[in-house]
Amino acid sequence: MNRQAKCKTPRRPPPKKPPNSQRDPVGVYLRVRPLVAEDEECCIEVISSSTVQLHAPEGFKVNRNGEYKETQYSFKKVFGVSVSQMELFENVAKPLVVDLIHGKNGLLFTYGVTGSGKTFTMTGSPGQGGLLPRSLDMIFNSVGPFQAKRYVFKTDDKNGMEVQCEVDALLERQRRENNLTVPKTPSSRQKVDPEIGDMLKPEEACKADGVDEDSCYSVFVSYIEIYNNYIYDLLEETQEDAIKPKWNGGGTPVRQNTEFIPPQSKTLREDQNHNMYVAGCMEVEVKSAEEAFQVFWRGQKKRKVANTRLNRESSRSHSVFIIKLAQAPLDADGDNILQDKNQVSVSQLCLVDLAGSERTGRTGAEGTRIREAGNINQSLLNLRTCLEILRENQMYGTNKMVPYRDSKVSHLFKNYFDGEGKVRMVVCVNPKTDDYEETLLVMRFAEMTQEVEVARPVDRPICGFTPGRRHRNQAFREEMSQRLEDRGDAMSALNGVVLSLPPLPTSELTDPNDEITIPRLIEALQNRQRIRQMMIEEFNRAASKMKSMLQELDSNVISKENVILEQNGRLAEKDKVIHSNKTEIERLEKKTKMQEHKIDILQKTTKIYEDDKRSLQQELETRGHRLQRELSEKRRMEQRMQGVVSDTQHKWEKECERRVNAMQLEMQNKLWVKDEKLKQLKAIVTESKTPGRPDPQPRQTQPPPQRPSREERPSREERPSREDRPPSKRSASPSPVPTTTPVRPRHRRSRSAGVEKWVDHKPPSSLNLGTVLQPVIPNAIQVSAPNEKALSKCDRYVLTHQEVASDGEIQTKLIKGEVIKTRGGGQSVQFTDIETLKQELATVSSRKRKSSEGAAASGNQTDGAWTDVETRCSVALEMRAGSNMGPGVEHHGIPKRRKP
Repeated sequence: MNRQAKCKTPRRPPPKKPPNSQRDPVGVYLRVRPLVAEDEECCIEVISSSTVQLHAPEGFKVNRNGEYKETQYSFKKVFGVSVSQMELFENVAKPLVVDLIHGKNGLLFTYGVTGSGKTFTMTGSPGQGGLLPRSLDMIFNSVGPFQAKRYVFKTDDKNGMEVQCEVDALLERQRRENNLTVPKTPSSRQKVDPEIGDMLKPEEACKADGVDEDSCYSVFVSYIEIYNNYIYDLLEETQEDAIKPKWNGGGTPVRQNTEFIPPQSKTLREDQNHNMYVAGCMEVEVKSAEEAFQVFWRGQKKRKVANTRLNRESSRSHSVFIIKLAQAPLDADGDNILQDKNQVSVSQLCLVDLAGSERTGRTGAEGTRIREAGNINQSLLNLRTCLEILRENQMYGTNKMVPYRDSKVSHLFKNYFDGEGKVRMVVCVNPKTDDYEETLLVMRFAEMTQEVEVARPVDRPICGFTPGRRHRNQAFREEMSQRLEDRGDAMSALNGVVLSLPPLPTSELTDPNDEITIPRLIEALQNRQRIRQMMIEEFNRAASKMKSMLQELDSNVISKENVILEQNGRLAEKDKVIHSNKTEIERLEKKTKMQEHKIDILQKTTKIYEDDKRSLQQELETRGHRLQRELSEKRRMEQRMQGVVSDTQHKWEKECERRVNAMQLEMQNKLWVKDEKLKQLKAIVTESKTPGRPDPQPRQTQPPPQRPSREERPSREERPSREDRPPSKRSASPSPVPTTTPVRPRHRRSRSAGVEKWVDHKPPSSLNLGTVLQPVIPNAIQVSAPNEKALSKCDRYVLTHQEVASDGEIQTKLIKGEVIKTRGGGQSVQFTDIETLKQELATVSSRKRKSSEGAAASGNQTDGAWTDVETRCSVALEMRAGSNMGPGVEHHGIPKRRKP
């Protein structure tokens, strides 16, 4: 049997929400705090109602050029230092309160640097209430007459709301009042904290328009704080009394064994509609603005604040005050709340006071304060990251994951950025120059936040009951009470008439012929009859009056029914118009969607074309750079090849000339040998013919070639090799030709081989001629360009310079000088000597001579010495005679070791 494959539990699909393509950008407002001192320098200037300009303070350079840069930032509205709290509320928070009453969610948070006025903007002070107390006052002014009784709405543990009947609500209220250990007295209920008294002025009260009178409302508030990325309930009852000592009768404190339990952090959870909420958070039902603000102030006293260098009461946590408004429609009679949980609508308004971003270096934080500041900055940074990714996804069509879960702040408000309500932000700034850098970062974040768009919340569906039920039921009750009052007046009038009949006189009839008693009775009865007739007439008049009143009432009812029928007809026409308008709206929405789809396609196509254009431009630029590099490389190669070709041509020209000279010398030697042999043969023949004839004079041979000078001496490469030189001449005469041993001149050591340090300046363009004799400078620093560092370490300087001489040969000049320190601490070079290294081709002269004539030419012994290879290679001459400063010239085959 095949085992069933394991699979994960499928995720609960999100609830189907009506599609809404309309989006609104996040509303960002700017509020400038007034300076403490009037003569203090200000770095913010309000240009218009929506634009501010930042001025860099003195001594602060913004750009790399060192110029002061002024930047402008635009917002939805800018509030200067003279704007009141009421004007700020009218523009920022009032639309969110109106949406809350109409069943829509809202998020309002303050953002800024420490000490910029965020808490004052949100809470305010006595006489200058902030956004929070004004929002509470407007909510209760609008829904106060339509509030349900306490505990009719009951919160569950899953972010939902239940509806109870009035009987269950009464029992719940009694049960909770009985559980209270200390019952509240009327005086304690009316006692107000003096710190929050007179927050609002009576003339500043406002009310929302268009409140649904056919619904019942109930307001719930909760207050939490996010401290070190943990959520704490500020309204939770703590065991503070457990750590307080009790006093006995003697006046001494009694120690208790109870231990203080710190508050526990709360967790974030997701309800069935994928909305985030704080599990286990206390939600208090309030019935007035004063009660709601007292609840807020009770939690405000528990909020984490600390004294820093920038603010005496600096908020060390993010506070979130949540206002929930539960509303449910009345039944068809307009008397009781509809007992249907699905018809209950819950909207909420979150008022967030974010802790200020700060630098620990400026606040002077230590220990716990540093940890708090790090967590605050990290949470604000994650909020900024989420908004940046949202903006990137919306602008470029990407689908990057938004890291909401990296911080409790962003995770709690995830639904608002996904389209569950309006989002507005009040940016508070301090214009003093000390906060310029932090204010600049805040401005950039606010400018980026304005580009994030949030889906517009949809209107909640309207129940199918006839509107105006509450008003009609109230009118009916008033009319019934009026009828009862009128009927009671008529009955009391009749009762008064009956009770006003005169009583019969008391009399006793003793005689049938009594003439006194009987007439008196007759008179009393006649009086009573007359009064009775009057009562009948009064009753008839009252009855006719009542009848006319009933007829008038019936006519009024008929007329009202006619009016209702007419209104129903108008409503039917309006419904038809609405239906037609809805049809037209649907058609336009379909058309809009089609146009948006086309726009998306065009945008994608444009983006593809732009990407292709950008890639082609990059490829074109790359190929252009590559072509430039190849052209430059080609030019360099051409120059290099030209140099190589010229060098090779010059080398081969020298080699050809050397070989021609060698061949000429060889042929001359051969001719000279043959000539000598012929002469000897002729002399023998002549001697044999004339034996007594004296010897003829020896033939003068060609003088040997002169020793070349230093400039005319050929190099090793230009001299003929040992194989190319002719064989040595030997005389046939019995007397040998005396020869002298060549004297090797002593090589004079140059002063450059001493301990002096040289700067050997050889340009990179110098050519290596490959000669045997090479200039070697020991203990030298070789550089391609002279610099101050190298000159400071040496006391001699030599420059190697190459140029073409008049005969076409390359000659090398060694320009030498002394390094002298200047008065300003630098170095200067004073040139003292120039040595020239030059190579030439030796001119070969005729070497024909007789061996017998060597004795006659014995005085000139330079010929044999110079033609000897060993003698020629062992001679080394310094380039300038008598010079005592400069590098010497040594044999290239025996390299001299340099000092390290």
